[in-house]
Amino acid sequence: MTAHSLTPVLRALRSCLHLMVAALLALAAVRAVAGRAPNAPAVLATAAVLLALFALGTRIPRVRSSARTAAGWLTAVTLVWLALLALTPDGVWLAFPLFFVQLHLLPLRRSLPAVAATTLAAVAGFGWHTHTLSVGTVLGPFLGAAVAVAVVLGYQALYRESEQRRRLIEELTATRSELAAAERAAGRLAERERLAREIHDTLAQGLSSIQLLLRAAERVLPQQPTTALGHVRQARTTAVDNLAEARRFVQALSPPALEAGSLPAALERLCATTARSSGLTVHCQVSGAPLVLPTPHEVALLRIAQSALANTVRHAAAGRVELTLSYMDTEVALDVVDDGAGFRPADVPAPGSAAAPGTGFGLAAMRARARALQGTLAVESAPGEGTAIAVTLPCPAPDAAPEAAS
Repeated sequence: MTAHSLTPVLRALRSCLHLMVAALLALAAVRAVAGRAPNAPAVLATAAVLLALFALGTRIPRVRSSARTAAGWLTAVTLVWLALLALTPDGVWLAFPLFFVQLHLLPLRRSLPAVAATTLAAVAGFGWHTHTLSVGTVLGPFLGAAVAVAVVLGYQALYRESEQRRRLIEELTATRSELAAAERAAGRLAERERLAREIHDTLAQGLSSIQLLLRAAERVLPQQPTTALGHVRQARTTAVDNLAEARRFVQALSPPALEAGSLPAALERLCATTARSSGLTVHCQVSGAPLVLPTPHEVALLRIAQSALANTVRHAAAGRVELTLSYMDTEVALDVVDDGAGFRPADVPAPGSAAAPGTGFGLAAMRARARALQGTLAVESAPGEGTAIAVTLPCPAPDAAPEAAS
């Protein structure tokens, strides 16, 4: 324990111990002079040497940091104290502060024998001066030693517990900081994934449609300029819609298709737009009585439908797509089925993998949207057998729908 680690209470206790040593030495010197003892000069000299030696030990830092230096200093103090005890019986009172010094500076296996030897020396010295031993003269030093040992050991136990609590608080503070950093990182990752899903399902799909339309216009431009003009106009309309999506995406608003009407109407417009731009036969149907769904549910279903149709146009080489929205008592389901080339779902690479960069994100984004609303998404496909994508979302209770929508 360094001087810097001492609390104000411990500094006060140390000061009191130093004052006790000085007062007891002064008492022994005054009593020797007042009693006109023949060895009064020797008592004064010995008390002065002991006081100077004790004060010197408090000024040497190595006494507190080095066990060897502390043992040497304690040996010198004990020898001078024994000399004072041989000169005057009043030296026995210095045994009590000496107990605390020994217990403080020496390890427990050495301090306890030192305290026991000091106690025996005090009893023997007092008995040698008084030529008699009583119960009080024997019990006094032993009780003083017991009190000193109990106080020091109790303080050391409290100090160890305090240090453990301090280390625990520091660990908790560090853990809290790490947890806050992890939460911030998770928040950034979640926001990045949300942005990636929105960009993939809106801007990327719109740009892909524009590319297909312009490519189709380029192919028929020399022979069929009227048809090419129609493709260009559709591309322009898609670009306008994409721009509106981008603006609402930045402002975190609902998609324009949902602002203009219900989810079934938005899905029908999506199917019609996909059919016009791709040439596919896209059929949309709704089963069950339509329910008022929270906005997050409608947005998720619309985005999944957009992504599924875009994947069909780009990868499936299909001729027909069936999109079905089913309202049930406790669930709402969306099924997108095509008659295209199909694939093996297990062979789809992870999003952004080195094996196929830029692929695999559509299915991952659809699963993430369904999982965020405690729903499920299933993909059934095989080479040459088409693809079926089914997403199921739980319908919240009627009294919880307004809260979820907000």
